[in-house]
Amino acid sequence: MTPRALVQRVLAGERLNFLLTNCVPRRTLTRFAGWFCAIEQPLVRDASIAAWKWFADVDLRDARKTRFASLRDAFTRELVPGARPANADPAVLASPCDAIVGACGPIEDGQAHQVKGSRYALAELLRDGALAAAYDGGRYATLRLTAGMYHRFHAPHDVTVERVTYIAGDAFNVNPPALRRVARLYCRNTRAVLRLRLNATGRLVTLVPVGAVLVASIRLHFLDVAGRAPPRASRDFACDAQFPKGAEMGWFEHGSTIVVVAPRGYAVCGGIATGARIRAGAALMRVAPESITR
Repeated sequence: MTPRALVQRVLAGERLNFLLTNCVPRRTLTRFAGWFCAIEQPLVRDASIAAWKWFADVDLRDARKTRFASLRDAFTRELVPGARPANADPAVLASPCDAIVGACGPIEDGQAHQVKGSRYALAELLRDGALAAAYDGGRYATLRLTAGMYHRFHAPHDVTVERVTYIAGDAFNVNPPALRRVARLYCRNTRAVLRLRLNATGRLVTLVPVGAVLVASIRLHFLDVAGRAPPRASRDFACDAQFPKGAEMGWFEHGSTIVVVAPRGYAVCGGIATGARIRAGAALMRVAPESITR
């Protein structure tokens, strides 16, 4: 196969993937998938888990359980204790999840990159212009969870969750073909904006778990916001939930994305670049030593 033919084949595959997962009634498909994944009937459960293992890159070696009640139970699996130790360096923000790194880098003119050549306004993602302005000159990293990955997410530092904004929206796929074709995709999908105050320094870090097609629920241990807001609505929840670094905060009921936003003074760590794989607890961003204390 010639290089040109190979490129055309890849592009054709991307177009088909986009059509199958986005040019469909996404919310209806997502509701159906949510119902189907919760079925505990043994034949359905075993067949669906087998298909998931076949099509996704699934590694269950560090799962706490060896048998699952349903496909959803497998998606949202817990891990054995110690499987994702958090980087102990107080200068480091740890990755909240297992992921493939998408776009990352400086926040410039209030914008971040969705993919190369496509940007979105941070104020639109967060639905809060003042909060977005607090990150001028800061850094962001987009972490994409694939269908076979570990789907729980953890505190990037010793933090207090001060507020959660739940934003109901669409359910576009968040894979690369969709990101290249749907402008401002993260700003259109269902998401939760988690404002975290670092206990040691008082600095503000924000996590934005973004839902996606199929099972788009975002669950939080300290606040059940999933499904409570009316369609296309936004709701704010004041919180005072404290988490030590690496503690589990919540989970997705399917693969999706978390956007991590940090203030001025942070930089992405070495090895963090588009396409790199990272595990929950690994070093994601680092602040200069003089910024550790108030």
